Amino acid sequence: MNPILKYLKNFFASQKVIGGDKELLGKIRADQILQKLIDDQRVPGLAITVLKNNEVFFEKGYGFADVEQQTTIDPQNTIFRIASVSKPIAAAALATMVEEGQLDLDASIYRYVPYFPKKEFDFTLRQLAGHTAGIRGYRGGEYGLNKPLGIKESLALFQNDDLLFEPGNGFQYTSFDWVLISLAMQEVSGMPFAEYVQEKILKPYGLKNTFPEVPGDLPPNCTTFYSKGRLGFRKAIPVNNAYKLAGGGYLSTASDIARFGQVYLDSKFRDNKTQSQFLTSGVINGTPTYYGLGWQVTQDKMGRRYYGHVGNGVGGYAVFYVYPEQDMVFSIMINCTNPGVLDTLEEVIELFLGEVVA
Repeated sequence: MNPILKYLKNFFASQKVIGGDKELLGKIRADQILQKLIDDQRVPGLAITVLKNNEVFFEKGYGFADVEQQTTIDPQNTIFRIASVSKPIAAAALATMVEEGQLDLDASIYRYVPYFPKKEFDFTLRQLAGHTAGIRGYRGGEYGLNKPLGIKESLALFQNDDLLFEPGNGFQYTSFDWVLISLAMQEVSGMPFAEYVQEKILKPYGLKNTFPEVPGDLPPNCTTFYSKGRLGFRKAIPVNNAYKLAGGGYLSTASDIARFGQVYLDSKFRDNKTQSQFLTSGVINGTPTYYGLGWQVTQDKMGRRYYGHVGNGVGGYAVFYVYPEQDMVFSIMINCTNPGVLDTLEEVIELFLGEVVA
């Protein structure tokens, strides 16, 4: 069979194809680029789900969930570490507590966590969620800790350090901000953070394959976690992300995260005053931070507005973008520590948005 016809036959067999010629060309080119990431051994495995107008526009798995066993990837069922894509999930739970009047974004953290050591300056939940509170980022091996720390216990990692700047006058991205937020949520709700998120977000949103990672008790459809070195892929170091669940400890599928993004395209979310705060970029001294409250909020090179998050953790990488004007959601999962392919993934997203490269 002609190789081009063979490729097209396989492509159509693996895809639900909708749209006109331009969309089809974009899908075919995107499919080739994603497959090349596998062929060139830049990533071990990848899952992608793209929604448009609340329908599956493109969905496919590439490579392997387990390289040795050559376990294939199913975007609806294969479970990945989503790293910082956990933050929008936590932000959804925080917004729920704010809407219900249980938390005040502009209240001092000490109202909710009075035992956190006093700093030179006070700071608020809003500043923590927008990474403008001045809490430091990871040091040394903190990025890959493998200690059984609870959320409250993990304060010991950073609670005695000075703030990096006066809150509201700088930006420092750090998952430690969300450790404090999730602790405040626990204290006020009287429930473990994971249980609150399950009850208020995961269950009502229909996210059946999204879970807090429990070391030693991974779901059966979970990928093997890899890191990449000069000699290829190797199993990633063991880590325990339980303490930073809100900032980077969830597991999920490409399909589930796309479904989560679709919720934010519903008019009741677009018009909700509380949610709009979370999806509005902060501003410091007249300059946007391109970050809302738990959500990256920015524009692509064509000037199209989107919000979402990129996640990079030990053994997992994720890209989650929601384009409200185009009514599209992009969810891409990779089972490898930062593989350095974001530019390629954003090229693929451009193709799905209609920017076809000849």
